[in-house]
Amino acid sequence: MYQELVRLSQTLPSWIWNLIVIVFSILIGFLIKVLLIPWVKKEAIAQASYSLFRSFIKRFNRVVSVFISLVVFNSLMPLMNFSPKTLIIVSKITEVLLISCFAIILIRAINVLEDYLYHRFDINKANNLRERKIQTQIVFLRKLIIAIIIIFTVAIILLSFDNMRKIGAGVLTGVGVGGIIIGFAAQKSLGNLLAGFQIAFTQPIRIDDVLIVEGEWGKVEEINLTYVVVSIWDKRRLVLPIQYFIEKPFQNWTRTTSEILGTVFIYTDFSVPVQKLREQLSFLLSDHPLWDGKVDVLQVTDLKERTMEIRCLMSCRNAREAFDLRCYIREKMMNYIRMHFRNSLVRTRIEFDQGANGTR
Repeated sequence: MYQELVRLSQTLPSWIWNLIVIVFSILIGFLIKVLLIPWVKKEAIAQASYSLFRSFIKRFNRVVSVFISLVVFNSLMPLMNFSPKTLIIVSKITEVLLISCFAIILIRAINVLEDYLYHRFDINKANNLRERKIQTQIVFLRKLIIAIIIIFTVAIILLSFDNMRKIGAGVLTGVGVGGIIIGFAAQKSLGNLLAGFQIAFTQPIRIDDVLIVEGEWGKVEEINLTYVVVSIWDKRRLVLPIQYFIEKPFQNWTRTTSEILGTVFIYTDFSVPVQKLREQLSFLLSDHPLWDGKVDVLQVTDLKERTMEIRCLMSCRNAREAFDLRCYIREKMMNYIRMHFRNSLVRTRIEFDQGANGTR
């Protein structure tokens, strides 16, 4: 077969043979993209919500056709009738593209592993402390490994050029001074990177943790190599350097467990019947799916000059549900007081002291 291809390449004009090889290589990738991959994707979709095969198809369906086309073209390149100079240029471009595709395949393989671990340790459950610990480490390690792959890929591509190797040799002579300068310039970035390692493994914060930070209530949405994104309750995003969580204090409401106590403060007049409110709170909680059935407490926690402070305390499976339950209880309790004890809402009293003649 190979000998026949060699004879055919020598028979046809150079430009026609080269065009045939290029079109054939592209056609192989196109057929895989149009015929094979849709069929395989259909088989994957027919499976359960998660499978390793489905994840593999999802991550690799775009890069496989390009990679196979490059492999076919690279294998047929010795049969092409290029001039020596053109052959060097084409082979170098093909080499760079193959290195880049191989790097993408490695990254996709990491994504497939990440999908499996996300399925294995799913955080969409009531008590997800262990899952959040592992997913925090997965996210940080995945981003670190991808960054290393990209750096090594760029380095391999640059070092494949002779001119770049000469430049690299010249740079190495000044690596001592250059290293000191870069070290000072990148001090904060390196500090954030080291802080990222510390957070990934000591875990003062984790993915989906509920925090009070910079006076804002929010949930940890992303932990990147150098910064953390906190999703605020009103859909804003608070972006903080990762070193912030090593150097400054903050509140973590889900540090040891996803369970949380929700509080609702109600301010009323002194005449309100507290026991009736206590019974109403128990009634509201017993009928609500967000209550986990553990804590149901109503107490008078403070007396001020004009008001009485009442605290409703309830337990929930996680902070997201606690926020919704608190809003529900706050609304229903105030509606109950307004409907049944209107005179017990907060009031300002004015007392007139009448004199002997009935006037003051």
